[in-house]
Amino acid sequence: MAIYLDNSATTKPCKAAADTALRLITDEYGNPSSLHFMGFEADRILGSARQTVADSLKVEPSCIYFTPSGTAANNTAVFGAAKALRRRGNRIVTTAIEHPSVARCIDALEAEGFEVVRLAPDTDGNISVSQFENAVNEKTVLVSLMAVNNEVGSVLPFDKIKKVITRKNSPALLHVDAIQGYMKLEIKPEKCGIDLMSMSAHKIHGLKGAGALYIRKGVRILPHILGGGQENGIVSGTQAMPNIAAFAAAVESLGSIEKRYDHVKALNAYLREQISDIDFVTINSPEEALPYILNISLICIPSQVSVNYFSQNGICVSAGSACAKGHRSDTLTAMGLSNERIDSAIRVSFSYENTKDEMDCFVSKIKDAGQELLKR
Repeated sequence: MAIYLDNSATTKPCKAAADTALRLITDEYGNPSSLHFMGFEADRILGSARQTVADSLKVEPSCIYFTPSGTAANNTAVFGAAKALRRRGNRIVTTAIEHPSVARCIDALEAEGFEVVRLAPDTDGNISVSQFENAVNEKTVLVSLMAVNNEVGSVLPFDKIKKVITRKNSPALLHVDAIQGYMKLEIKPEKCGIDLMSMSAHKIHGLKGAGALYIRKGVRILPHILGGGQENGIVSGTQAMPNIAAFAAAVESLGSIEKRYDHVKALNAYLREQISDIDFVTINSPEEALPYILNISLICIPSQVSVNYFSQNGICVSAGSACAKGHRSDTLTAMGLSNERIDSAIRVSFSYENTKDEMDCFVSKIKDAGQELLKR
Protein backbone atom coordinates (compact mmCIF):
# COMPACT_ATOMS: atom_id res chain seq x y z
CA MET A 1 0.00 0.00 0.00
CA ALA A 2 1.12 3.55 -0.70
CA ILE A 3 2.44 5.65 2.16
CA TYR A 4 1.38 9.22 1.51
CA LEU A 5 3.63 11.81 3.17
CA ASP A 6 3.00 14.81 0.91
CA ASN A 7 0.00 16.31 2.68
CA SER A 8 1.29 19.87 2.40
CA ALA A 9 0.94 19.55 -1.37
CA THR A 10 -2.57 18.16 -1.12
CA THR A 11 -4.59 15.88 1.12
CA LYS A 12 -6.81 12.91 0.44
CA PRO A 13 -10.43 14.14 0.27
CA CYS A 14 -12.41 12.81 3.20
CA LYS A 15 -15.52 10.70 2.53
CA ALA A 16 -17.87 13.48 3.62
CA ALA A 17 -16.29 15.89 1.14
CA ALA A 18 -16.36 13.38 -1.72
CA ASP A 19 -19.98 12.36 -1.04
CA THR A 20 -21.08 15.98 -0.80
CA ALA A 21 -19.38 16.93 -4.06
CA LEU A 22 -20.95 13.99 -5.89
CA ARG A 23 -24.41 14.98 -4.65
CA LEU A 24 -23.99 18.52 -5.91
CA ILE A 25 -22.60 17.36 -9.25
CA THR A 26 -25.40 14.90 -9.94
CA ASP A 27 -28.49 16.22 -8.15
CA GLU A 28 -28.20 19.72 -6.67
CA TYR A 29 -26.32 21.35 -9.55
CA GLY A 30 -28.05 24.73 -9.66
CA ASN A 31 -26.28 28.06 -9.99
CA PRO A 32 -26.70 30.09 -6.77
CA SER A 33 -27.33 33.23 -8.87
CA SER A 34 -30.31 31.67 -10.68
CA LEU A 35 -33.78 32.84 -9.68
CA HIS A 36 -35.61 29.50 -9.63
CA PHE A 37 -35.97 26.70 -7.09
CA MET A 38 -32.70 24.98 -8.00
CA GLY A 39 -30.86 28.28 -7.82
CA PHE A 40 -32.48 29.05 -4.47
CA GLU A 41 -31.35 25.68 -3.12
CA ALA A 42 -27.81 26.23 -4.38
CA ASP A 43 -27.80 29.63 -2.69
CA ARG A 44 -28.95 28.04 0.56
CA ILE A 45 -26.11 25.50 0.36
CA LEU A 46 -23.67 28.31 -0.37
CA GLY A 47 -24.88 30.21 2.69
CA SER A 48 -24.58 27.11 4.85
CA ALA A 49 -21.00 26.52 3.67
CA ARG A 50 -20.14 30.14 4.41
CA GLN A 51 -21.55 29.75 7.92
CA THR A 52 -19.50 26.58 8.50
CA VAL A 53 -16.20 28.20 7.54
CA ALA A 54 -17.10 31.31 9.54
CA ASP A 55 -17.90 29.23 12.61
CA SER A 56 -14.50 27.55 12.40
CA LEU A 57 -12.92 31.00 12.78
CA LYS A 58 -15.50 32.45 15.19
CA VAL A 59 -16.39 35.24 12.75
CA GLU A 60 -19.53 36.42 10.98
CA PRO A 61 -20.40 34.62 7.71
CA SER A 62 -20.42 37.95 5.85
CA CYS A 63 -16.64 38.04 6.39
CA ILE A 64 -16.05 34.88 4.32
CA TYR A 65 -15.57 35.11 0.56
CA PHE A 66 -15.15 31.93 -1.47
CA THR A 67 -12.43 31.82 -4.12
CA PRO A 68 -11.38 29.30 -6.80
CA SER A 69 -8.21 28.41 -4.86
CA GLY A 70 -5.81 29.47 -2.13
CA THR A 71 -3.74 31.20 -4.81
CA ALA A 72 -6.76 33.25 -5.86
CA ALA A 73 -7.38 34.17 -2.21
CA ASN A 74 -3.78 35.35 -1.80
CA ASN A 75 -3.82 37.30 -5.06
CA THR A 76 -7.11 38.96 -4.14
CA ALA A 77 -5.83 39.94 -0.69
CA VAL A 78 -2.41 41.26 -1.74
CA PHE A 79 -3.42 43.20 -4.84
CA GLY A 80 -6.73 44.30 -3.35
CA ALA A 81 -5.20 45.69 -0.16
CA ALA A 82 -2.18 47.40 -1.73
CA LYS A 83 -4.18 49.11 -4.44
CA ALA A 84 -6.96 50.18 -2.08
CA LEU A 85 -4.47 51.96 0.20
CA ARG A 86 -1.85 53.18 -2.26
CA ARG A 87 -2.76 56.83 -1.66
CA ARG A 88 -1.77 56.43 2.00
CA GLY A 89 1.67 54.99 1.41
CA ASN A 90 3.77 52.76 -0.79
CA ARG A 91 5.61 50.36 1.55
CA ILE A 92 4.86 46.64 1.77
CA VAL A 93 6.44 44.51 4.48
CA THR A 94 6.63 40.78 3.87
CA THR A 95 9.10 37.92 4.34
CA ALA A 96 11.66 36.22 2.14
CA ILE A 97 9.98 32.83 2.66
CA GLU A 98 6.48 33.46 1.33
CA HIS A 99 4.67 31.08 -1.00
CA PRO A 100 4.90 32.07 -4.69
CA SER A 101 1.20 33.00 -4.71
CA VAL A 102 2.11 35.88 -2.38
CA ALA A 103 5.72 36.51 -3.37
CA ARG A 104 5.03 36.88 -7.09
CA CYS A 105 2.16 39.31 -6.41
CA ILE A 106 4.46 41.45 -4.30
CA ASP A 107 7.14 41.29 -7.01
CA ALA A 108 4.57 42.67 -9.44
CA LEU A 109 3.62 45.48 -7.05
CA GLU A 110 7.29 46.32 -6.58
CA ALA A 111 7.61 46.65 -10.36
CA GLU A 112 4.71 49.14 -10.23
CA GLY A 113 6.63 51.32 -7.76
CA PHE A 114 5.83 49.96 -4.30
CA GLU A 115 8.73 49.79 -1.86
CA VAL A 116 9.07 46.23 -0.58
CA VAL A 117 10.84 45.08 2.59
CA ARG A 118 11.45 41.33 2.68
CA LEU A 119 12.39 40.07 6.14
CA ALA A 120 14.97 37.28 6.23
CA PRO A 121 14.57 34.26 8.53
CA ASP A 122 17.16 32.84 10.88
CA THR A 123 18.70 29.43 10.20
CA ASP A 124 15.60 27.75 11.63
CA GLY A 125 13.20 29.62 9.36
CA ASN A 126 11.90 31.85 12.17
CA ILE A 127 11.23 35.59 11.87
CA SER A 128 10.97 37.76 14.99
CA VAL A 129 8.44 40.39 15.96
CA SER A 130 11.28 42.90 16.31
CA GLN A 131 12.06 42.53 12.61
CA PHE A 132 8.53 43.63 11.78
CA GLU A 133 8.84 46.42 14.36
CA ASN A 134 11.89 47.77 12.54
CA ALA A 135 10.32 47.49 9.08
CA VAL A 136 6.81 48.87 9.53
CA ASN A 137 6.41 52.66 9.32
CA GLU A 138 3.71 55.27 8.69
CA LYS A 139 3.95 54.68 4.93
CA THR A 140 3.32 50.94 5.18
CA VAL A 141 0.03 49.91 3.57
CA LEU A 142 0.31 46.12 3.69
CA VAL A 143 2.00 43.55 5.92
CA SER A 144 1.74 40.06 4.45
CA LEU A 145 3.11 36.92 6.08
CA MET A 146 2.29 33.24 6.20
CA ALA A 147 1.08 31.63 9.40
CA VAL A 148 3.12 28.49 8.75
CA ASN A 149 5.95 28.09 6.27
CA ASN A 150 5.01 25.47 3.71
CA GLU A 151 8.51 23.96 3.44
CA VAL A 152 9.96 23.76 6.96
CA GLY A 153 6.87 24.33 9.12
CA SER A 154 8.15 27.36 11.04
CA VAL A 155 5.30 29.27 12.70
CA LEU A 156 5.55 33.01 12.11
CA PRO A 157 4.33 35.54 14.74
CA PHE A 158 1.17 36.41 12.81
CA ASP A 159 -0.79 36.90 16.04
CA LYS A 160 1.48 39.70 17.25
CA ILE A 161 1.86 41.85 14.15
CA LYS A 162 -1.32 43.92 14.41
CA LYS A 163 -0.02 45.42 17.65
CA VAL A 164 3.16 46.42 15.82
CA ILE A 165 1.13 48.10 13.07
CA THR A 166 -0.88 50.00 15.67
CA ARG A 167 2.20 51.11 17.61
CA LYS A 168 3.78 52.44 14.43
CA ASN A 169 0.66 54.49 13.53
CA SER A 170 0.58 52.64 10.24
CA PRO A 171 -2.51 52.38 8.01
CA ALA A 172 -1.37 48.91 6.93
CA LEU A 173 -3.72 45.99 6.51
CA LEU A 174 -2.48 42.68 7.91
CA HIS A 175 -2.75 39.74 5.52
CA VAL A 176 -2.03 36.22 6.79
CA ASP A 177 -1.59 33.34 4.37
CA ALA A 178 -3.04 30.59 6.58
CA ILE A 179 -3.19 27.93 3.88
CA GLN A 180 -0.84 25.60 5.78
CA GLY A 181 -2.16 26.60 9.21
CA TYR A 182 -5.96 26.62 8.86
CA MET A 183 -7.59 23.79 10.84
CA LYS A 184 -4.14 22.73 12.14
CA LEU A 185 -3.62 25.67 14.49
CA GLU A 186 -6.25 27.56 16.45
CA ILE A 187 -6.41 30.82 14.48
CA LYS A 188 -8.98 33.40 15.52
CA PRO A 189 -8.65 36.36 13.13
CA GLU A 190 -10.58 38.85 15.25
CA LYS A 191 -8.56 38.07 18.37
CA CYS A 192 -5.28 38.35 16.43
CA GLY A 193 -6.25 41.55 14.61
CA ILE A 194 -5.98 39.90 11.20
CA ASP A 195 -7.59 41.93 8.41
CA LEU A 196 -7.29 39.39 5.58
CA MET A 197 -6.70 35.64 5.81
CA SER A 198 -6.38 33.05 3.04
CA MET A 199 -7.44 29.39 3.22
CA SER A 200 -7.59 26.40 0.86
CA ALA A 201 -9.90 23.39 0.82
CA HIS A 202 -7.57 20.75 -0.57
CA LYS A 203 -5.07 21.24 2.26
CA ILE A 204 -7.69 20.08 4.79
CA HIS A 205 -9.17 17.02 3.06
CA GLY A 206 -11.53 18.95 0.83
CA LEU A 207 -11.35 19.11 -2.96
CA LYS A 208 -9.07 21.12 -5.21
CA GLY A 209 -10.81 24.14 -6.72
CA ALA A 210 -12.03 25.98 -3.64
CA GLY A 211 -10.46 28.47 -1.26
CA ALA A 212 -11.68 31.23 1.00
CA LEU A 213 -10.65 34.71 2.01
CA TYR A 214 -11.59 36.19 5.38
CA ILE A 215 -12.02 39.97 5.23
CA ARG A 216 -12.50 41.70 8.56
CA LYS A 217 -15.73 43.64 8.82
CA GLY A 218 -15.19 47.23 7.75
CA VAL A 219 -12.03 46.51 5.73
CA ARG A 220 -12.17 47.66 2.11
CA ILE A 221 -10.09 46.12 -0.66
CA LEU A 222 -10.38 46.45 -4.42
CA PRO A 223 -11.51 43.40 -6.39
CA HIS A 224 -8.83 41.65 -8.41
CA ILE A 225 -11.11 39.31 -10.41
CA LEU A 226 -13.84 41.19 -12.27
CA GLY A 227 -17.01 39.83 -13.81
CA GLY A 228 -20.54 39.17 -12.68
CA GLY A 229 -20.14 40.43 -9.14
CA GLN A 230 -20.36 37.16 -7.24
CA GLU A 231 -19.07 37.05 -3.65
CA ASN A 232 -20.24 40.62 -3.12
CA GLY A 233 -18.10 41.78 -6.02
CA ILE A 234 -14.83 40.74 -4.38
CA VAL A 235 -14.31 37.49 -6.37
CA SER A 236 -16.41 37.37 -9.51
CA GLY A 237 -17.15 34.11 -11.27
CA THR A 238 -19.77 31.42 -10.79
CA GLN A 239 -19.09 29.66 -7.50
CA ALA A 240 -17.82 26.06 -7.83
CA MET A 241 -20.59 24.71 -5.65
CA PRO A 242 -19.50 21.03 -5.46
CA ASN A 243 -16.06 22.13 -4.26
CA ILE A 244 -17.35 24.79 -1.88
CA ALA A 245 -19.90 22.44 -0.29
CA ALA A 246 -17.19 19.78 0.00
CA PHE A 247 -14.93 22.38 1.65
CA ALA A 248 -17.54 22.91 4.35
CA ALA A 249 -18.07 19.16 4.72
CA ALA A 250 -14.34 18.69 5.29
CA VAL A 251 -14.31 21.41 7.94
CA GLU A 252 -17.22 19.78 9.74
CA SER A 253 -15.70 16.29 9.59
CA LEU A 254 -12.24 17.22 10.87
CA GLY A 255 -13.33 17.51 14.47
CA SER A 256 -10.90 18.49 17.20
CA ILE A 257 -7.80 20.41 16.10
CA GLU A 258 -6.11 19.47 19.38
CA LYS A 259 -6.65 15.72 18.98
CA ARG A 260 -5.29 15.68 15.42
CA TYR A 261 -2.40 17.95 16.42
CA ASP A 262 -1.37 15.64 19.27
CA HIS A 263 -1.44 12.60 16.96
CA VAL A 264 0.68 14.29 14.30
CA LYS A 265 3.04 15.75 16.90
CA ALA A 266 3.70 12.24 18.23
CA LEU A 267 4.41 10.94 14.71
CA ASN A 268 6.76 13.83 14.00
CA ALA A 269 8.64 13.30 17.26
CA TYR A 270 8.91 9.57 16.61
CA LEU A 271 10.29 10.11 13.11
CA ARG A 272 12.79 12.69 14.37
CA GLU A 273 13.99 10.19 16.98
CA GLN A 274 14.30 7.34 14.49
CA ILE A 275 16.37 9.33 11.99
CA SER A 276 18.54 11.11 14.57
CA ASP A 277 21.25 8.44 14.41
CA ILE A 278 21.37 8.14 10.61
CA ASP A 279 24.62 9.86 9.77
CA PHE A 280 23.66 11.19 6.33
CA VAL A 281 20.33 12.74 7.49
CA THR A 282 20.05 16.34 8.72
CA ILE A 283 16.85 17.91 10.01
CA ASN A 284 16.10 21.38 8.61
CA SER A 285 12.82 22.11 10.41
CA PRO A 286 13.04 23.81 13.81
CA GLU A 287 12.02 21.90 16.93
CA GLU A 288 9.09 24.27 17.49
CA ALA A 289 7.78 23.96 13.91
CA LEU A 290 4.22 22.94 13.19
CA PRO A 291 4.49 19.13 13.46
CA TYR A 292 2.60 18.59 10.20
CA ILE A 293 5.81 19.41 8.28
CA LEU A 294 9.31 17.96 8.63
CA ASN A 295 12.04 19.03 6.22
CA ILE A 296 15.16 16.85 6.12
CA SER A 297 18.26 16.56 3.94
CA LEU A 298 19.65 13.22 2.81
CA ILE A 299 23.16 14.59 2.34
CA CYS A 300 24.80 13.79 -1.01
CA ILE A 301 21.57 12.40 -2.48
CA PRO A 302 19.91 14.99 -4.79
CA SER A 303 16.35 15.82 -3.77
CA GLN A 304 14.68 14.54 -6.92
CA VAL A 305 16.69 11.32 -6.79
CA SER A 306 15.34 10.74 -3.26
CA VAL A 307 11.79 11.58 -4.32
CA ASN A 308 12.04 9.13 -7.24
CA TYR A 309 13.55 6.41 -5.04
CA PHE A 310 10.82 6.67 -2.42
CA SER A 311 8.14 6.85 -5.10
CA GLN A 312 9.42 3.62 -6.64
CA ASN A 313 9.05 2.09 -3.18
CA GLY A 314 5.48 3.30 -2.66
CA ILE A 315 6.23 6.36 -0.53
CA CYS A 316 5.20 9.88 -1.53
CA VAL A 317 7.32 12.81 -0.33
CA SER A 318 8.28 16.02 -2.10
CA ALA A 319 11.40 18.00 -2.96
CA GLY A 320 9.99 21.12 -1.30
CA SER A 321 7.00 23.18 -2.40
CA ALA A 322 4.86 21.52 -5.06
CA CYS A 323 4.58 25.00 -6.64
CA ALA A 324 8.34 25.36 -7.28
CA LYS A 325 9.29 22.43 -9.53
CA GLY A 326 12.93 22.42 -10.51
CA HIS A 327 13.72 25.60 -8.60
CA ARG A 328 16.12 25.78 -5.67
CA SER A 329 14.11 26.46 -2.53
CA ASP A 330 13.77 30.18 -1.73
CA THR A 331 13.00 29.28 1.88
CA LEU A 332 16.06 27.12 2.50
CA THR A 333 18.22 29.61 0.64
CA ALA A 334 16.91 32.49 2.76
CA MET A 335 17.65 30.42 5.88
CA GLY A 336 21.30 30.42 4.83
CA LEU A 337 21.64 26.64 4.52
CA SER A 338 24.49 25.22 2.48
CA ASN A 339 23.86 24.25 -1.13
CA GLU A 340 24.59 20.67 -0.11
CA ARG A 341 21.68 20.68 2.34
CA ILE A 342 19.37 22.60 0.02
CA ASP A 343 19.99 20.35 -2.98
CA SER A 344 19.38 17.18 -0.94
CA ALA A 345 16.32 18.39 0.99
CA ILE A 346 12.96 16.64 0.99
CA ARG A 347 9.73 17.59 2.72
CA VAL A 348 7.73 15.07 4.71
CA SER A 349 4.21 16.26 5.55
CA PHE A 350 1.71 14.40 7.68
CA SER A 351 -2.01 14.02 8.14
CA TYR A 352 -4.09 12.53 10.93
CA GLU A 353 -4.35 9.33 8.85
CA ASN A 354 -0.61 8.55 9.00
CA THR A 355 0.58 5.87 11.41
CA LYS A 356 3.66 4.82 13.39
CA ASP A 357 4.01 1.71 11.22
CA GLU A 358 4.31 3.98 8.18
CA MET A 359 7.09 5.89 9.93
CA ASP A 360 8.95 2.63 10.56
CA CYS A 361 8.65 1.70 6.89
CA PHE A 362 9.83 5.15 5.80
CA VAL A 363 12.85 5.04 8.11
CA SER A 364 13.76 1.61 6.74
CA LYS A 365 13.63 2.97 3.19
CA ILE A 366 15.77 5.98 4.18
CA LYS A 367 18.44 3.56 5.36
CA ASP A 368 18.07 1.53 2.16
CA ALA A 369 18.43 4.72 0.13
CA GLY A 370 21.72 5.45 1.87
CA GLN A 371 23.06 2.01 1.09
CA GLU A 372 21.89 1.97 -2.53
CA LEU A 373 22.29 5.58 -3.66
CA LEU A 374 25.39 6.74 -1.81
CA LYS A 375 27.42 3.96 -3.42
CA ARG A 376 26.74 5.27 -6.92
